[in-house]
Amino acid sequence: MKVLIVGSGGREHAIAWSVAKSPKVDKIYCAPGNAGIAEYAECADIGAMEFEKLAAFAKEKEIDLTIVGMDDPLVGGIVDVFEAEGLRVFGPRKNAAILEGSKAFSKDLMKKYDIPTAAYENFDDPEKALEYLRTEAKFPIVLKADGLALGKGVLICQDLAEAEAGVKEIMEDKKFGNAGNTMVIEEFMTGREVSVLSFVDGKTIRTMTSAQDHKRAKDGDQGLNTGGMGTFSPSPFYTPEVDEFCKKYVYQKTVDAMAAEGRPFKGIIFFGLMLTADGPKVLEYNARFGDPEAQVVLPRMENDIIEVMEACVDGKLDQIDLKFEDNAAVCVVLASDGYPVKYEKGIPIHGFENFKDKDGYYCFHAGTKFKDGEIVTNGGRVLGITAKGETLKEARKNAYAATEWISFANKYMRHDIGKAIDEA
Repeated sequence: MKVLIVGSGGREHAIAWSVAKSPKVDKIYCAPGNAGIAEYAECADIGAMEFEKLAAFAKEKEIDLTIVGMDDPLVGGIVDVFEAEGLRVFGPRKNAAILEGSKAFSKDLMKKYDIPTAAYENFDDPEKALEYLRTEAKFPIVLKADGLALGKGVLICQDLAEAEAGVKEIMEDKKFGNAGNTMVIEEFMTGREVSVLSFVDGKTIRTMTSAQDHKRAKDGDQGLNTGGMGTFSPSPFYTPEVDEFCKKYVYQKTVDAMAAEGRPFKGIIFFGLMLTADGPKVLEYNARFGDPEAQVVLPRMENDIIEVMEACVDGKLDQIDLKFEDNAAVCVVLASDGYPVKYEKGIPIHGFENFKDKDGYYCFHAGTKFKDGEIVTNGGRVLGITAKGETLKEARKNAYAATEWISFANKYMRHDIGKAIDEA
């Protein structure tokens, strides 16, 4: 098989690494890719939103399966474009990717089909949102831009003044662009957050092992929201009881709800869960692998990823038994100092050779490129350093040891990824 991966981040590197292990695959392409993905794939200089060019490339190279890693092209309808050209593609169509593309849609879906989530209201008028906040809201409260905002369109407001500033930021100043045309105001939930990724073929769902992300930029969950500063898998808080509840009230119900709405979902559904005192509730859905969740979940998966993805495309996922190693993995993101606001690019990175032939250690590239024959930084999140261990504590120790193998001038990371493990 020839496979094309669309995207350029750490998630796509983890996907490329998984695809490269498949005996079914002879050749991998990635558009646009990065310096790490280039180890497995031939990178093509085509942007992830250039659907027509990507489809033409897939035809020219006789691609057998295209895997879309990123949210923007999925929500924009890349799958519809590929299918119209008779190309096989893994990911949801535009009318299903709305599950991530519109928080207002997903909240309304959960309310209609009785899927547990936080109480909320949707607003497309900033004045009405402000009136609600001044008269009915209980603080703290959560404001969410309706559309895609690189994982940063969520504000937790402690009081009315913060909430008023948040409405201005999202709906009036348009900090997140058109994503803020509509806003969700949501009850603030407390508890442990857990992420569960799943494969879906339109009717059948197979959940993967659990994971937990760390969204804030600084230690102790301080600082600004980011795309994710690190993850661990599995979550010790995702117990068999939680799994049983979610299988009954969340996972299959979501798949069935999308089918009932005439939006059958094929691809990845990411369930962001909050384990509250009243039981698990859905925080959010994503329509693709999480980043950096993919970097801890995929190294633990025993299945051939191509077999699983083809089963999703063909509606035969019920024939797949997903299996994961009985171990743990931790990923620590190495970022450029100043992320997620302002940071330098183009800084040389050293130490990649330390990962050669080291079983259970991975260096997934997120924001890198080649410049004058060497690999340099090319983004806020630069690398995801993943390590496995028999236990979470061992995996955490291994991952942090491996972060020392890499050096670049403005390297920054959190030092408490997986600290919650010590409290479990």
